[in-house]
Amino acid sequence: MAARRALKAVLVDLSGTLHTEDAAVPGAQEALKRLRGASVIVRFVTNTTKESKQDLLERLRKLEFDISEDEIFTSLTAARSLLEQKQVRPMLLVDDRALPDFKGIQTSDPNAVVMGLAPEHFHYQNLNQAFRLLLDGAPLIAIHKARYYKRKDGLALGPGPFVTALEYATDTKATVVGKPEKTFFLEALRGTGCEPEEAVMIGDDCRDDVGGAQDVGMLGILVKTGKYRASDEEKINPPPYLTCESFPHAVDHILQHLL
Repeated sequence: MAARRALKAVLVDLSGTLHTEDAAVPGAQEALKRLRGASVIVRFVTNTTKESKQDLLERLRKLEFDISEDEIFTSLTAARSLLEQKQVRPMLLVDDRALPDFKGIQTSDPNAVVMGLAPEHFHYQNLNQAFRLLLDGAPLIAIHKARYYKRKDGLALGPGPFVTALEYATDTKATVVGKPEKTFFLEALRGTGCEPEEAVMIGDDCRDDVGGAQDVGMLGILVKTGKYRASDEEKINPPPYLTCESFPHAVDHILQHLL
């Protein structure tokens, strides 16, 4: 790993770190304002596939977060870019609210499968259609492979188990475009003028947020909100640079020790 440099950028996860559905993490709005007052670039990175970027932005603004659309980098954005690069026609196994981010992508007579989090579409008929496409040679593109995520009523299965089931059934391997893939973090930093060694990632997922960021050379801060469970920090090696109670505590540490 390259030597650490002065901190220039902070990447922040959204769901589970700043908010859970329509409830903000206590103190997160004020902490974000304090972070913006420092001499760092702030970007927001998310694997959420339950809604389009525009819907996500509206949700965040209703929660009184000061965030602009060009500051958000989503796994849906990364998936669309890959589809355009490969010039394929996907079967889109994504939530209906995420479909606006694929507007203009040809989906008739599909020759690829794209999977996000789509609980209402993960039934036998759809999964079997995807299975048959993959057997015929269609590529499998996973927007991400999270094992689970946090809802207001508790933890819930993410898309990862369903992607893995299709991989197992078809003896194929999915191309993953979201966190924890290195290309995702590098794309999120592109345009900031910052190298990974000049950045820190804050998130609630030890593997996808913190582990992925640290694998590319960033520092990773794990927060004990959202999907965090006791001893999560022991599941990755090296362990998180820091584990703290919540986003406001992470911001306190950055302002006091990294700037």
